This record gives sequence, C-alpha cells and structure tokens, in this order.
Amino acid sequence: MTARRTLLVDAGEALRHPGTRRPLRRDVVLDDLGLSSARVPEDGLIILDLEVEAVGADVVVTGSVRAPWEGACRRCLEPVTGTLELAVREIFEHRPTEGQTYPIEDEDQLDLEPLVREAVLLSLPLSPLCSESCAGPDPERFPAAVEAEGPDEGEEDAAPAEPPRDPRWAALDQLRPDPS
Repeated sequence: MTARRTLLVDAGEALRHPGTRRPLRRDVVLDDLGLSSARVPEDGLIILDLEVEAVGADVVVTGSVRAPWEGACRRCLEPVTGTLELAVREIFEHRPTEGQTYPIEDEDQLDLEPLVREAVLLSLPLSPLCSESCAGPDPERFPAAVEAEGPDEGEEDAAPAEPPRDPRWAALDQLRPDPS
C-alpha cells in the first residue's frame, strides 16, 4: 500500500457527528524526506498516533508523530542517528487559509501526508552533532595542512610573510599610485 493511500483519512463520519473523537494510528514510510545533512532513512518507519475530532465544519487532528533520522555530525562527519518525537495539532477546513490550515478534500477526505512531511522536515536538525564534546575530525586520519609557518623560535619580531598575490587581481595593481 502506498503512503498516499495510507495517509488519506475519511472524515465524513466525524463531520456528521461534531464533538466525537476518533483515534487514528498509522505506520508509513515516506520517500525523499530530508534536508542536506539530516534525513529520514529510506526505510524509516514513521509512526502516527493521532486523534481526529470534528469541531463544527472543521476537523482538528492532534497527537504525535515519531520518526527516525540519520545524518553526519557537523564536526567529525561521523554518522549520527536519532528519533523525532513531535506533537501536532492542526486544523483541516473546506476553505483553508494558506500556510495556516490544511484542506478537507472532496468527499470529506483528509490528506495527512503534507502535515507529516511539514512536521518532520521542520523538526530535523539542521546541523547534527554526535555529542556536545565532539572535538571534530580525528587528527590522525585527517591531518591539518598548514599553508604558511609562523616565525621560528627567536624570530618573534619577524614580520609575517605576505601571502602570494592572486593573479586575477593583477590588473588592479596598475591602478595603484606610484609610491615614490
């Protein structure tokens, strides 16, 4: 069963009986759900534990969304994993306000996929960190390259060497006034 069908919910019964609550539990796998460095694994199971309630002509969906995520540590680039635990409370309307509510589609259907995608994407870490004490890459595996050495011992007063000029700026050197 595709995620699209799994996340379509019939709200007709709830709309005919305002005030009644109906529990809704779904487990889905959504593809292409991630940012540049953090994402839900391709086979990552997203668990929805929701409640659907009709309030007048609108439907309120409340509950939790749980999703695994993976990424690379921003300092050491080692793999990092975690689990998102999100609380959601969203309104579905026949005439939705863009960016604020979701639409009730034809035949009183709620499409929960945009809600789930939005909630998960907004909660993924932008720059994951394996631990607060992460010192960065292992210097043995990734030695730091030093382009210019500082003054040797005893040469503390020596002026730092001027870095080589970028040849792309050579034409601007002709515009400098003569120092004489």
